[in-house]
Amino acid sequence: MKGKRLLALAAAVLAGSALAATPAGKTADVAKGKQIAEQVCAACHGADGNSVASANPTLAGQHPAYLYAQLQAFKAGVRKNPIMMGMAAPLSEDDMRNVAAYFGSQSVKPREASDKSQMDLGRQIYRSGNPLTRVPACMACHGPAGKGIPVQFPRLGSQHAAYVLKQLNDFKAGTERKNQTMAEIASRMSDAEMKAVAEYISGLR
Repeated sequence: MKGKRLLALAAAVLAGSALAATPAGKTADVAKGKQIAEQVCAACHGADGNSVASANPTLAGQHPAYLYAQLQAFKAGVRKNPIMMGMAAPLSEDDMRNVAAYFGSQSVKPREASDKSQMDLGRQIYRSGNPLTRVPACMACHGPAGKGIPVQFPRLGSQHAAYVLKQLNDFKAGTERKNQTMAEIASRMSDAEMKAVAEYISGLR
């Protein structure tokens, strides 16, 4: 029962924040977003949003509303990453909206899990969770193929496993990222479960 309440809370909190981050009546300019991506973002995330460095997330194909909300969070200092806070600081609302739309329009390059020995446990956690520790299935919010639910939950499929693992640890520690729902879920996951599900997510497409 508590697990169901947790999922309901996740839907309400994340849906509300993402919807609020998308101003009504605003149309993004993808061409201008491409210029910003090439000048500001490409060194870490790739010109098309397909990062080659495992420490930097792939942004291609991500929901624009989610990307826009994260840029707002970095600019406001809610997400505390010194590099991204500095990158987001000079961006206007239109800049953030445009670059989010550009990356969202790009095709994500499929990735394979680097450690196939983690697949069984990762699949179990992602698809079924862990009833004993009240960890809900990841796919309840992020979808069976890791595509997320537009506006509400981010795309995870084909993301770098190392990046996913770091985010789970950050949620658990409450350091760089603060999200009550994800912090509660991550706090119930073992190190082995987090590593395994990160590897499984990396191979989703």
